[in-house]
Amino acid sequence: MWVSGFFSKSNMAAKQLRAAGLIIFRRESFRAPLEYLLLQTSYGRHHWTPPKGHVDLGESDMETALRETEEEAGLKQDSLDVMENICRTLNYEVRGKPKTVIYWLAELNDYYVPIRLSREHQDFKWLLVDDACELLHDTTGVALREVDDEIRKVTDFYVNIY
Repeated sequence: MWVSGFFSKSNMAAKQLRAAGLIIFRRESFRAPLEYLLLQTSYGRHHWTPPKGHVDLGESDMETALRETEEEAGLKQDSLDVMENICRTLNYEVRGKPKTVIYWLAELNDYYVPIRLSREHQDFKWLLVDDACELLHDTTGVALREVDDEIRKVTDFYVNIY
């Protein structure tokens, strides 16, 4: 489902589980393969996920996505091109409670910007879409494939014109 713009600060964070993050990709050149950033948690089952976290009361979803990306991966907003018009909203249950996660797509401006993990994560990988989807929860993998298709369509369009 496409969602444009921001969610308001009154996002009912206290009433439901809500998180926000960024699906971050990089490429060495415009025609190079896209690589997606995944972080491996240092807790629980050590699952893999794009940078994301819980929305704090009074915080917008976009503010959360940017804050969590900086906290978890060390990537500041100025090192990213956030595509506010391309996002995915996921809905699923965690321990019997409904959870909503919104991800925006973002491209890393400099291919060589280092990743600095927080204590919440023990590893990171830059992966092609198929390899990334093998590590992700089904719903997150579907969202990643959808945004990857969108980027490829745009890239193919420009490559064929120019």
